[in-house]
Amino acid sequence: MADLEAIYRRHADTVYRFLLAKTGSRDLAEELTQETFFRAVGAINRFDGNCRVTTWLCGIARNVLYGYFRSRKSGDVSLDDIPEPAVSSAEETVIGKIEKERTLEAIRALPEPGREILTLRLSGGLSFRQIGEALGQTENWARVNFYRAKQKIIKEIGENER
Repeated sequence: MADLEAIYRRHADTVYRFLLAKTGSRDLAEELTQETFFRAVGAINRFDGNCRVTTWLCGIARNVLYGYFRSRKSGDVSLDDIPEPAVSSAEETVIGKIEKERTLEAIRALPEPGREILTLRLSGGLSFRQIGEALGQTENWARVNFYRAKQKIIKEIGENER
């Protein structure tokens, strides 16, 4: 039991940030983190040590998240999920919403793994090492794919402004 507590203390924040990046909701990410560890306790006998504990837990978290989205039939991020910056005028508010909408559209159009890496990095605040571990890859792989995804977004937004 002490080992499970140590695993929770060491990895709960990473799992939470992974889920926060995917959901955009602190409350939902917390709820799904708890469900992830509940399922991990039930599946601890099947952990064979062939991957890092973080990778195993994020795999469980991904399955929990997909199950949640399947049950709700909605896994899309909306403009309401992104906090509004403080602005000084109605014009700036409208421009900010248009820019957010363009960025979200460009992110949604990205193929995987770029979309997931960009979301985890920007929304979840995960490090490249954590992203690599969560997706069963290396830190360098996460960096390279983040850069490529970012370049596609910049190109897409630039083309749409012309």
